[in-house]
Amino acid sequence: MAVLHHHPFCPCSRFVRLVMAEMGMEMELIEERVWERREAFLTLNPAGTTPVLSEEQVTAVPGATVIAEWLDETRGLALGERRLLPDNPLKRVEVRRLMSWFGEKFAEEVAGPLVQEKIYKRFSGGGSPDTTAIRAAKNNVRYHLRYIGFLIRQRNWLAGDVLTYADLMAAAHISVADYLGDIPWDEDKTAREWYARIKSRPSFRPLIADRVAGMPPSAVYADLDF
Repeated sequence: MAVLHHHPFCPCSRFVRLVMAEMGMEMELIEERVWERREAFLTLNPAGTTPVLSEEQVTAVPGATVIAEWLDETRGLALGERRLLPDNPLKRVEVRRLMSWFGEKFAEEVAGPLVQEKIYKRFSGGGSPDTTAIRAAKNNVRYHLRYIGFLIRQRNWLAGDVLTYADLMAAAHISVADYLGDIPWDEDKTAREWYARIKSRPSFRPLIADRVAGMPPSAVYADLDF
């Protein structure tokens, strides 16, 4: 069985959990509080970041996009039409572009600051939340929602006709902000409907069950018809 070192509210960890679930993979989850810098974990990934995947063939595959490529290379062909990274090189470019958009740009502008300021600081003793960073993140999310709506009005899924890594990366990052109640869903109906489709998939159920101690989720977090 594959072992995933993760944090429940690390968006990139959530992305890999979604990917593995969509691929029908069983996984053992080991929670890492990265601020503790556990020595055994640093041996697996000197960068000290989650996620890190361990399998029988390999001791450590670090990082969300590296894990995604590894899983496509080792399991993609067996998935057939359910493959999450297309065969066509041009279509792969679009999937990777959107993975970068949400895994880097959205992470830097929205998900990262919200998780750091509202969750990680709460448990790491990192001081009071930076309200300026939180306000900026809540403002930035609006144009990302508009961009999702723009894409979905032209396509069935973010990168084309079928579900891909792009949708899972976007949904994983959005999900942490959704837990915190920082997504203004009323501002783009199309984006909301796309997310409802993702949230209704069986692969998403374990994420919906995640909770932060002492911090209940937003009213719509676990609502499939929000």
